[in-house]
Amino acid sequence: MKISLLFSIAALFMVANLASNYKDDELHIQWKNNMLAISGDRVYGKEIEILYIEAFCRTGSTNRKWEETTIPHTTELISDSTDQKNIQLKTIVHPSVEVIHNITAGKDEVAFQLTFKNNGSEAVDIDWFQPCIRVDRFTGRNQDNYISRSFIFTSQGMTTLDKTNRTEDALYKGGQVYVPPGIDLKNVNPRPISASRPVNGLIGCFSDDGKYLMATAWSDYQELFQGVFVCLHSDPRIGGLKAGEGKMLRGKLYIIKNDTEELMRRYRADFNK
Repeated sequence: MKISLLFSIAALFMVANLASNYKDDELHIQWKNNMLAISGDRVYGKEIEILYIEAFCRTGSTNRKWEETTIPHTTELISDSTDQKNIQLKTIVHPSVEVIHNITAGKDEVAFQLTFKNNGSEAVDIDWFQPCIRVDRFTGRNQDNYISRSFIFTSQGMTTLDKTNRTEDALYKGGQVYVPPGIDLKNVNPRPISASRPVNGLIGCFSDDGKYLMATAWSDYQELFQGVFVCLHSDPRIGGLKAGEGKMLRGKLYIIKNDTEELMRRYRADFNK
């Protein structure tokens, strides 16, 4: 009887311990009031917030007032899971585009799968959009100094943003836009455009303790952007939608140990690069 009781207690302890480890070792997601929160023990600062979605943008954006570029949109929650691992959202982008977002949290990454459909009878000039990732708590830095802990990949390899070619020549001052080859420079953020060109779609930063990194990428992207709210963007490219046309985009956000080689391995495997 005593042995059986001991085994039962041991089994309960193991189950409780496994459940605790599972909870602590996983990422979790919540969405409310257009903010997507990513939390977990591996998240330095305990939480990363994303303004999701900040804006959907028309072509011709570089030298035009921002309010003339953005397209009105509304997003609503369709469903979320009790374990905070899965979220489905629906966005309506004026006048006729429907976007279904399926967002899934794993152990050390968050996956995005977006389906776009133009339900109207005319083409819609919806060129790109902006998820705005706030990294102040993760980097432990502010707007004045977080670029030294933030990075992209250039022809010189992993490059912190303070080491890129930076300028202030733009319609709006502050921040820095990094445009990949093949994207028209007339169709990007109206902030300063760096002469440094990214060689892949990754943009990220290091945690304040140096133990972890956060990075994000999309299957198609318009630009990488260091913004003015201690934020980083990999801004996905849609490229417009004809009447009745549908498209799909995939994205990833990684929170892993500070290992850029492992980050590149994951990126290549996820996006066939």
